[in-house]
Amino acid sequence: MTEAAAQRAGRDAEAAPSLLYLVKRTEQAVRARLDEVLKPAGVTALQYTALTVLERHDGLTAAQLARDSFVTAQSMADMVRTLEARGHVVRSPNPVNRRELLIALTELGHRLLDDYRRPVRELEHRMTGGLSAPEVDQLRAALDSAWRQLN
Repeated sequence: MTEAAAQRAGRDAEAAPSLLYLVKRTEQAVRARLDEVLKPAGVTALQYTALTVLERHDGLTAAQLARDSFVTAQSMADMVRTLEARGHVVRSPNPVNRRELLIALTELGHRLLDDYRRPVRELEHRMTGGLSAPEVDQLRAALDSAWRQLN
C-alpha cells in the first residue's frame, strides 16, 4: 500500500461513526419504537423501563429506581407520581427506615408488563433480525462488558 493510500485509509477510518455514536443512535431508535409499541398502554419507554426494573427488584427507593432506570432523581419523582396515579405502582414506608418510601409494582403494573412482554420481545427480535443466535449472544455479552468497563 502506498503512503497516500494508507493516509486515505486512515482518514476513512476516522470518518466512520464512532461506537459511542452508533450506540446512542441505536438507543434513540429503540426508544422511539418502544414508545410506539407502548402508546396504547399510555406509558412511555422510560416508564416501562422503570416498571421492568421493579419487576426484577421490587421494593426500591426512588433513588435506587432512578439509578437502575437511567433517569435523574427529579425525573423519577415525577415518573413515580404518574405511575402511582395510574395504579401501576404503590409507595409504602420502609420498615427499616420510616423516612424512606419503597416503590412496588401493583397487580395492574404486573399485568401491563405481561401484556407487553411479547410486543417488546418482537421489537428486540426486529432489532437483531440480521444477526444469528450466536451473534445476538455475542452482542449481548459485548454490550454488557462495555457497560461494566464504565461502571
